[in-house]
Amino acid sequence: MLYITWVLRLFLFLVLFLFALKNYEVVPLKFYFDMEWRAPLVLLLLIFFSAGMALGVLACLPRMFRQRRELAALNAVKKRAGPAVAQPPADAVVPRDASVPNLSQAS
Repeated sequence: MLYITWVLRLFLFLVLFLFALKNYEVVPLKFYFDMEWRAPLVLLLLIFFSAGMALGVLACLPRMFRQRRELAALNAVKKRAGPAVAQPPADAVVPRDASVPNLSQAS
């Protein structure tokens, strides 16, 4: 599996390297008020791709921090609750509740 990973990494690197070699010409990036910035096309693509990734990560941060706070609170409650109630062994026979129909035999 390690060799496959390295072969895929090498393939991806070569594809991106050849893409960069084919797109080295300088292109103008025009802003408002007749401002213009000239840079290689591959550099502009890299900058905008990186900016998009950064914005995506920043958009995920509030949810990640909220989930970490919730996990910390749940762990604190679990520690305060003491030892958990003993669970029956996995191979133990547990009686079925009569009010729950058995859907596998409903034919």
